[in-house]
Amino acid sequence: MRASAGFARLLHAEWTKLRTVRGWVLGMAAAALVTVVVGLLGTAAPEPPGQSSSGQGDGFPLGPGGEAVNDSFYFVHRTLEGDGSITVPVTALAGVLDTAPGRTAGGVPPWAKAGIIVKASLEQGSSYAAVMVTGGHGVRMQYDYTHDTAGVPGGVSERSPRWLRLVRSGSTLTGYASVDGAGWSRVGAADLSGLPATVQAGLFVTTPQAKDETAVGTGFSPAVATGTFGRPDLRGDWSGGSWTGTPVGDDAGTSGSYTNTTKGGFTESGSTLSVTGAGDIAPVVGGPAMGNAYSLENFLVGAFAGLIVVISLGTVFITAEYRRGLIRTTLAAHPGRGRVLAAKASVAGSAAFAAGLVAAAVTIPLGEQGARGRGFRVFPVSTATELRVVVGTALLFAVTAVLALCVGALLRRSAPAVALVVASLVLPYVLATASVLPAGASEWLLRVTPAAGFAVQQTLPRYAQVVSVYEPSTGYHPLPPWGGLAVLCGYAALVGGLALVRLRGRDA
Repeated sequence: MRASAGFARLLHAEWTKLRTVRGWVLGMAAAALVTVVVGLLGTAAPEPPGQSSSGQGDGFPLGPGGEAVNDSFYFVHRTLEGDGSITVPVTALAGVLDTAPGRTAGGVPPWAKAGIIVKASLEQGSSYAAVMVTGGHGVRMQYDYTHDTAGVPGGVSERSPRWLRLVRSGSTLTGYASVDGAGWSRVGAADLSGLPATVQAGLFVTTPQAKDETAVGTGFSPAVATGTFGRPDLRGDWSGGSWTGTPVGDDAGTSGSYTNTTKGGFTESGSTLSVTGAGDIAPVVGGPAMGNAYSLENFLVGAFAGLIVVISLGTVFITAEYRRGLIRTTLAAHPGRGRVLAAKASVAGSAAFAAGLVAAAVTIPLGEQGARGRGFRVFPVSTATELRVVVGTALLFAVTAVLALCVGALLRRSAPAVALVVASLVLPYVLATASVLPAGASEWLLRVTPAAGFAVQQTLPRYAQVVSVYEPSTGYHPLPPWGGLAVLCGYAALVGGLALVRLRGRDA
């Protein structure tokens, strides 16, 4: 009890030091203010031409889980009532890349898809399950946009077709594949709770843009794909009559515009169906698919400026005592040097946490409102993700303040301490996200330096089955949010230990 009471008095003393020095209080307020101002100015672009902020999910269709999705493909379908199945051979998957006006090249992107699908409705974002062949990843089963399971490897041709089967039993959809139409292997299953009794089911084809690596960087070429199917075998209560062809989605999704190719359609000749489509059925992950849209971390771009202020204040919180010779008075009143350092770190970290919390809580809603008002879309995230970004930004400020204070205790001079922390935290972040370094070098900077802590602000997801530019310059961090913050905490703990060793060695 006596030790805890002593530490409480020490905390109170350090808090009194901070709040009675007007410059420190105004400095923390300035850190919050500069974060807000720089963040809002950084996203204050004029209204994009031809864009509208209206529509579900700020212009993005929303999937069953509330995630932003692409849902554009050509659908050859019939109505299925209740349970049933569809089996079909796929004998070819070909593609055309629209590489330039007046010129096309053959090829099929690795994630081009041709297969069979059961979908709750023709509405974009509705629940679905599909089993398919792909351009370069074999047979896959995918459902509700974010789920992907690998099946039989290899491509398809007339000599090496793939038979696909999708079976519905209640809300459970099970996908199968075969190389000969006789022996079947289970690819995966999906439980689509809430799937209506009446669904649309049949054949589909789609393809995202083809990713191009050029001398000037990563680019994307619009593409379409054509799948060739045998006669489908239907079991269950299917609607009669002929197949209906419907382009799902008003455009080609992530595939861009086409100058030389057809967006979608189907032909039926004897026992063969040929389906052509473009787009994608997948979550939106950022990069080119975002178009004129902001993510939450875009509004927090001012955090690097606020952190420079926090670094300066955290350093001065201890170096000022060394400069004025007051550290001896502090240690004479409180001989426990570890507790003195812990109390200073607690007070500096708490003040920085409050500044970061206010900054993020103000910047995000103001940024979203302003962006929507100017016609931009805002990448939708869950309430839990938005809360994590706000609290994570506050923790980023807090740990940075502690790191700066510990560097100040170690070096005991303000200027070199501030320069060292800025050079290790802010500078790597700016270099990694400003497209001035190769992607590999940028990723390593955000793995091994304190700048890894910025990962706690990331909201853009990464999916192996979605083609995009997953680089720091497009908003992606190589570490997960809390993993990146843990790296920053590790640096703070290491420097704190070194500072404690020196503090115990001598007062000044």
